[in-house]
Amino acid sequence: MPDPGIRLQLLIGPTIPKPAPYQVVESLIDIEIQQQDRDRSGFQITFSIGKNLKKSFKDYGLLLDGILDPPNRVIFMINLGVQPYILMDGIITHHQVIPSSQPGESRLIVTGEDISLKLDLEEKSETYENQSDSAIVTRLLNKYRIDGLRPKVTSTISTYRPTVQDKITTQQETDLTFIQRLAERNSFIFYIQPTKITTQNIAYWGEEEEQMEPIQPALTMNMGAYTNVDTPITFAFDALEAIKPQVEIVNPSTGVQIPVAVPTSSGQRLASKPAKPLRQTVLRNTDKLDKIPAKRLAESVASRSQKDTVIASGEVDTLRYGHILQVRRLVGVRGVGNTYDGNYYVKQVTHRIKRGEYKQSFTLIREGQGTTTQRVKV
Repeated sequence: MPDPGIRLQLLIGPTIPKPAPYQVVESLIDIEIQQQDRDRSGFQITFSIGKNLKKSFKDYGLLLDGILDPPNRVIFMINLGVQPYILMDGIITHHQVIPSSQPGESRLIVTGEDISLKLDLEEKSETYENQSDSAIVTRLLNKYRIDGLRPKVTSTISTYRPTVQDKITTQQETDLTFIQRLAERNSFIFYIQPTKITTQNIAYWGEEEEQMEPIQPALTMNMGAYTNVDTPITFAFDALEAIKPQVEIVNPSTGVQIPVAVPTSSGQRLASKPAKPLRQTVLRNTDKLDKIPAKRLAESVASRSQKDTVIASGEVDTLRYGHILQVRRLVGVRGVGNTYDGNYYVKQVTHRIKRGEYKQSFTLIREGQGTTTQRVKV
């Protein structure tokens, strides 16, 4: 589609998606896919639609076929050169039809969300006695293997396993909300990421990767022929983003409140001058936590707030850049000066694809100004 060196393959179907039929591909106008590092990702596809001549103009052809009806599954695959990359495995959730009296101007806009939607459709009321959080999450995710989810769960047995007398874990929400809640109380993250095999996705529940090597070419400005961004990258520094949490737990024997020291994050430093927290906040509902989980929670809150101190945003032409930007990975920035050069964490990428054009707009974050490296991956 966009270019001989960049090809889009669209797979659609009720359960096992197959290559989209000719009439779907021929009617395609543009695609927008938004990938998030934490929140659910989504997509929007715009089609040109017309009445079906063989069926007496009774309806638009793409609507009659039913191939784009919710909740069909859609997989977006990009071939950049010889490298295939699945941008999203998602579910159609919404249609918008915009008729026009002008020939060829009627539009069908199809919207959907990533495959994690499957975990968020049914509220449940369940009780889990004497089970670690990781065992509960594994048990829940295994139910979705039929949808192609492959659990990758970090064990919590060594840190905390409630007993019947101590604590019973209850679920009063959808599986997705419940899994995210269990991740939060362990200072973990949860996300679903496509693999290189269609319909196969990794469901990751565990610690954030603390040390990452940049595997993506640098985003470059002001360097002549090496410049690969379309618009200037903008940088915003917000000194109020970083916070210092206060945490207290309660001694179950005496009822005395015990303050918990906030440990220094062991995560990877990307900035030579990390922002100092100007605000303090009190974390609620921590009195029943053990000391280790309380420390982990405090460290996680402090670290995550600091990461959003510097936000960089811009847009790149994919053919010029020669790479698919990936969220939850590092990318280098160069050519903007010592204050904002260096490596960043990719928080969000929006892919905009239409015939002859493929743009990626991005949001990058890090914990402060200045760089910890003098060279970035090129």
